[in-house]
Amino acid sequence: MALIQWDSSFSVNVRELDDQHGALIKLINELHDAMQAGKAKDLLNKIIVELVNYTVNHFSTEEKYFAQFGYTETETHIAEHKKFIDEVASFKKEFDEGRLGLSIKVMNFLSDWLRNHIKGTDKKYGPFFNMKGLT
Repeated sequence: MALIQWDSSFSVNVRELDDQHGALIKLINELHDAMQAGKAKDLLNKIIVELVNYTVNHFSTEEKYFAQFGYTETETHIAEHKKFIDEVASFKKEFDEGRLGLSIKVMNFLSDWLRNHIKGTDKKYGPFFNMKGLT
């Protein structure tokens, strides 16, 4: 069962970024399903690595557009990205060291952060990017 279900409330009205957000949701759902099914640590680690790499790539895409179009909230937005990456890196380190298992707490953090970030912070740039011709 999906932890997060994509719907139009997640749309920022920029196809490339919506597609990336959808892929992030898919990865979080895959991680959740694998955790719920008690999959092996190797598979969980593979999904975590993919999630981390994809997240960094997605943030880079957003930040490229911030710079290209002179987005006024760039600093605060990037600070949110950095905080998330640091938190996920900490989870991954503890997981790799065997000090942290994937838990509902970790999954709730990931899903809550993604929901709140897309529907709050990211929604703010949608109209700005649209005004600049990015759709």
